[in-house]
Amino acid sequence: MAILYALVARGSVVLSEFSATSTNASAIARQILEKIPGNNDSHVSYSQDRYIFHVKRTDGLTVLCMADETAGRRIPFAFLEDIHQKFVRTYGRAVHSAQAYGMNEEFSRILSQQMEYYSNDPNADRINRLKGEMSQVRNVMIENIDKVLDRGDRLELLVDKTTNMQGNTFRFRKQARRFRSTVWWRNVKLTLALIILLIVIVYVVLAFVCHGLALPSCLK
Repeated sequence: MAILYALVARGSVVLSEFSATSTNASAIARQILEKIPGNNDSHVSYSQDRYIFHVKRTDGLTVLCMADETAGRRIPFAFLEDIHQKFVRTYGRAVHSAQAYGMNEEFSRILSQQMEYYSNDPNADRINRLKGEMSQVRNVMIENIDKVLDRGDRLELLVDKTTNMQGNTFRFRKQARRFRSTVWWRNVKLTLALIILLIVIVYVVLAFVCHGLALPSCLK
């Protein structure tokens, strides 16, 4: 099974979780929740042995899963996006005031079902390729979880790098649009200049021809 553990939390308060196997994933996940600073949106991944912890934080709600490293990133983050949408759609504003494990009895079954689907159903990957849901997952940073837990400032640095990379991507796109606009105007100006030059050449040729036709009549 590719995805082995998942939880949904508000800050460090776990609202629902499910584990498909006996591991220490729950303990590590709680340490990750405590180390992630602030409430800024983020998409990050951290490695622990042959497992990867993928984290998606949006509007203060954190969805986390532990997956086998062979699962890659697209499927786990597609799973996180799906779980986030289902959780918000199911509970709405209640997520902002719910007690710890307030949704666990009901939503843990959904976590289990979706973990099974994204781990074993080949359509899961195919559907997400077509939908393009993972276009938002870019510049994901990966760091060994032991280093993150040993050094409290490391996690903040990784999140900042992700934010900076996203900002650089935005600036690059803006510069690319500006460059395309500049090239377009340059082509327009060049085209107009060629048209004007062609008109001048035609005018000079016509004037020369007309002058040549009028000269014999003058000689008479």
